[in-house]
Amino acid sequence: MAKKTGGTSFTASMRPAHARVLTGEAVEFVASLHRTFDAERRRLLAIRAERRKAFDGGALPDFLAATAAIRAGDWKIAPLPPDLRDRRVEITGPTDRKMII
Repeated sequence: MAKKTGGTSFTASMRPAHARVLTGEAVEFVASLHRTFDAERRRLLAIRAERRKAFDGGALPDFLAATAAIRAGDWKIAPLPPDLRDRRVEITGPTDRKMII
C-alpha cells in the first residue's frame, strides 16, 4: 500500500515503528536531497551503465588522462621506517589466536 507524505510517496509497506525514523522532517530532508541531486544521480548512473557496457564488451579500465603528469613525474616516496624494513611477523590467515604466526 502506498503512503503519501507531503508530496513524497512510499510504495513499500510501512510499519508503525517506521514512524520513529521517518518523521515528517526526515522525509522532507530526504525528498529535498532527491529533488536537488536526482538529475546528477541519473546522469552518473547513465555514465556508469555506459562504462559497464564497454567493460562487458572487452574494454579495460585505464588511468585518467588528467593524472598522466603525476604518473610520468619524477617523484619518490619517503624512506621506509625501520620497523617496515625488516618484517619477520606476518598474519597469513584468520585472526584466530591459534592461527597467528
